[in-house]
Amino acid sequence: MTDSDWNTRTVIKERNLGHPPEKVWRALTTSALIEEWLMETDFKPESGHEFELDAEWGTIKCKVLTVEPQQSLSYSWQAHGLDSVVTWTLTETDSGTHLRMEQTGFGPDQEQAYRGAISGWTRFLDRLEQVVADLE
Repeated sequence: MTDSDWNTRTVIKERNLGHPPEKVWRALTTSALIEEWLMETDFKPESGHEFELDAEWGTIKCKVLTVEPQQSLSYSWQAHGLDSVVTWTLTETDSGTHLRMEQTGFGPDQEQAYRGAISGWTRFLDRLEQVVADLE
């Protein structure tokens, strides 16, 4: 670990969803569904797949790092000088799924990106919950 690793910050958001992991996984890994709650994308749940997320403010370059179906998904997230990793963890519960999103890699000079991620992920997760709820 380098000195700069000690100075990075992480955004963590957690939700308890009243839906099984299979449903939540579909919303996290199906391009058409991702577009409903996050951004336009050419995502595929395949390790090594490079994809983009397109927002009105620019493009985020990403690469799938790990895929453990219905359990864990991680991908790099690079935009505007931010080089981070987003990790999703799904844990089955008696009432559905505990979903944890962690985005690591915010440097001390990236306060705007860090604050934006805190509020942005809250909105994205609100929409994700609705997408999952609407799935058959």
